[in-house]
Amino acid sequence: MSSQPGLARRLSTADAVHIGVGSMVGAGLFTAFGPAAAAAGTLLLVALGLAAVVAFCNATSSAQLAAQYPTSGGTYVYGRERLGAWWGFVAGWGFVIGKTASCAAMAMTFAAYLVPEGWQRPVAVAAVVGLATVNYHGVTRTAGLTRALVTAVLALLAVTLVVVAATGGAPSSTVSGQGAPVGWAGVTQGAALLFFAFAGYARIATMGEEVQHPRRTIPRAIVIAFAIVVPLYAVTGWLLLERLGATDLAGQQAPLRVVAESTPYAVWLGPVVVVAAVVAALGALLSLIAGVGRTALAMARAGDLPAPLARVHERHAVPHVAEVALAVVVSLLVLVADLREVIGFSSFGVLTYYAVANAAAFTQTGGHRRYPRTLQVVGLAGCVLLAVTVPTESLVPGLAVLAVGVAGRVIVLRRRATSAT
Repeated sequence: MSSQPGLARRLSTADAVHIGVGSMVGAGLFTAFGPAAAAAGTLLLVALGLAAVVAFCNATSSAQLAAQYPTSGGTYVYGRERLGAWWGFVAGWGFVIGKTASCAAMAMTFAAYLVPEGWQRPVAVAAVVGLATVNYHGVTRTAGLTRALVTAVLALLAVTLVVVAATGGAPSSTVSGQGAPVGWAGVTQGAALLFFAFAGYARIATMGEEVQHPRRTIPRAIVIAFAIVVPLYAVTGWLLLERLGATDLAGQQAPLRVVAESTPYAVWLGPVVVVAAVVAALGALLSLIAGVGRTALAMARAGDLPAPLARVHERHAVPHVAEVALAVVVSLLVLVADLREVIGFSSFGVLTYYAVANAAAFTQTGGHRRYPRTLQVVGLAGCVLLAVTVPTESLVPGLAVLAVGVAGRVIVLRRRATSAT
């Protein structure tokens, strides 16, 4: 048995919902629609629907598994328990690499909306360090700050969407719906990029040791968070496509700001969108740091990552070594990475994670089964389809890093076997 202290159960259902929504309503909402429109064209909303279906199947699988295994680690634990140690490792490694990239994307989005280009990378690093410090001092502060950030961003987005919808019209240089429809390959690639914006609900499952009444709280919180986010994304995607058209939307890095500035209220609505983007990116980054740290904790406990990452702070009850290590790696990524490639890389890693989650949920029986197996089959097939259709510049390094992790585990297992003989 480990002598390390356990994590404290301090989070309510409302806290868990706020953490899930805060993880999803982040940089993806403000950055993913442009690249997705470039891939899917006028079929952007079809791509969004496909991403939502896959995400919903993943959410139900995660909820079903989390109710049976209410501990930190998410699908890393579920894969080990249901499918074997290797599948758990693939899920955990996919999550860690994918969400580490997500952390970098959130920090870069925050800085891109807040400061000029020359200042963006140092400001992004400062955001990573600051929010890692918040996490270091305990999950209660994390939940409280996340709750405030989520409330603020939802209010700002509601104001923006209502004003844009009420004013009507489009920028003079655009025509609604312009651009030729693309084939299904474009739709699936668009869905893969939009999946980046959905993949936050896993943060709830990875915090299984810290929620109250986890068998009831985790499934409920995942479904509620998902039910809040999907309509928000659908309305946002429709308005962007309606106001900008597919071609112009594809060329925008900050489409919500462009739409807001095209209204008669641009003088104040533009800054509202900027504030919403900054707050959303911070909220998502805050939750991501907590989730990745806890998956690293679970993997280190099982010997799949270095043992020091399993240390839990005696006073603050958080995996402090894992979170400090994460902050260092994310800061390095911020200094060298490109935002678009990071988004695609993140989607690949997280889709790998959820593919294992669906396979693991498929094996559950009896009282642990809450949803029909059809959802798990659709979710698994959808994850594989979207993972292999992410942009090539993201797919190739994603496969390479996944292979490096698998090779590293093979080497470690062989050394352990040699030492034991």
